[in-house]
Amino acid sequence: MKFSVSVALPILFATYASAHGMLTNVKVAGKSFSVNDQASNIRKVSTQDPNKGASNPALNCGPNAQKASLVADAQPGDPMTFDWKTASGSNWVHNTGPMLTYMASCGSVPCSQFDSAQASWFKIDEQGRKPDGTWVQADLMAGGTTTVNVPKNLAPGGYMVRHEIIALHLATSLGGAEFYPGCMQINVGGSGTGAPSPNELVKLPGAYTDNDAGIFDTSVFDTNAPYKMPGPAISNLAANGAAAPAVPAAGSPAAGSPAPAASGASSPAAGAPTGSPAAGAPAPASTGSASHCGKPKNQKRMVISRQPTPVEDIADEVPEDAGDEIDLTQLRKAVAALGLKPRHFNSRIARRMAASSF
Repeated sequence: MKFSVSVALPILFATYASAHGMLTNVKVAGKSFSVNDQASNIRKVSTQDPNKGASNPALNCGPNAQKASLVADAQPGDPMTFDWKTASGSNWVHNTGPMLTYMASCGSVPCSQFDSAQASWFKIDEQGRKPDGTWVQADLMAGGTTTVNVPKNLAPGGYMVRHEIIALHLATSLGGAEFYPGCMQINVGGSGTGAPSPNELVKLPGAYTDNDAGIFDTSVFDTNAPYKMPGPAISNLAANGAAAPAVPAAGSPAAGSPAPAASGASSPAAGAPTGSPAAGAPAPASTGSASHCGKPKNQKRMVISRQPTPVEDIADEVPEDAGDEIDLTQLRKAVAALGLKPRHFNSRIARRMAASSF
């Protein structure tokens, strides 16, 4: 069965808002900051849209990132929690690819005035797949957050912290990876003496190429395939382990597996943009939670996932050589690549197709 992509996609996905995402909230040593606060330590970006190309200047701290007015206080070993949302406050929408955390010294310049394009970054954390083959990133889709600790022996001073999500749902094609960096400013106290070695420092952009194994990955959907993290190794300064697992929102299972009984589970950070769930409120149901088992056959019921699916992401998944028409199998693969369950695809798309003129 063939149908027009340009006509079918807006009709089939009219209920879904276009969205990608950005770093909207952080918590440093227990204190929360929002990018929407009048004064924040998060560098605000101009768009939630994906950044493509490993040499894109937006890979530094995000597109047109603005210096923030605040610098959050922290001590070595303190937790830093990152909360990613869409611009409207909905849950993060991707579930495939790593999350990486870097730091860079602001030197003698206050971090609120520091030019991050001049930064020399060292990696303090990286998170990829879980033992079951799903990605830690998928927990953000369920409304969760992820936490990384300040290295325990880090020398005092001002630092930029750069948390990055690399979405790989299109990375089977060269140049398909989507980069989402977000930066915040902290001031580390204490009496630590640790500093990264010169060979651990990288520039961003500059640390990746589009051909890197962890960025162009034709086996990214094979849960048994090995995955190579992009960029440098974790600095020896943080090699003893700086991260805690991503924590799904209270009441929400991690995507693809039951929720782990992790200690320190956190709900979405306070101060989220308008429309985001309040702390402690039930998280939105993740994709695949609805079911129509046991319903009478003659009862018409449309199963709608609560997780928004960007229309342009669906279009991006369609093979470039498909032209204006694709078949049902191609669209099924495109939807599956974005994390929707087959029953959602069948009920939502097939029924609308049957009711249309295609």
